[in-house]
Amino acid sequence: MAAGHVNTAEPKHDGEQTEPVSCILGVDPGLRRTGYALLERSPAGPVLREAGIIRSKTGISLAARVLEIGTGLREVIQEFRPQAMAIERVFTLGKNPKSALLMAHARGAILMVAAEFGLSVIHFAPTNVKKLITGSGRASKDQMQHAVSRELRLERLLEPNDVADASALALCLYHHHRVRFVA
Repeated sequence: MAAGHVNTAEPKHDGEQTEPVSCILGVDPGLRRTGYALLERSPAGPVLREAGIIRSKTGISLAARVLEIGTGLREVIQEFRPQAMAIERVFTLGKNPKSALLMAHARGAILMVAAEFGLSVIHFAPTNVKKLITGSGRASKDQMQHAVSRELRLERLLEPNDVADASALALCLYHHHRVRFVA
């Protein structure tokens, strides 16, 4: 396997989901902005229940920023009680390893909070998410925003991109064959 290449054939699971799921959380990790989206099932298809951004302040320590992300996600999970979570895998193509390392810190806080709540977590590679949502693993941010808005039957695009990306992750988990939903 080439250096920096991630095998994207199958999503990685942190435990199998055995209980029926009615609410899914998608998380697009970032140290500055972490996007989140919660989906529920309806007879018409997936419904966006809530979406937003968890921000960390610049100019404070890395530990304090990671704490802000974890605290923000904890509040979201406490309020909406999802049963499963989709998160983007860390990736790097060798161009910007610093960004991948910073994203890994955010992922650590996110995964810790998910474990505290006993959430089933499925990891998706960015190219898999793009391919599942748009049909192309090389889709642009704009293409992703349009595809997500179409699938969720929204009148406008989700912004910023972090929210659209979190919604795309939640949609991937929504359609994933190992997760059963309750009506």
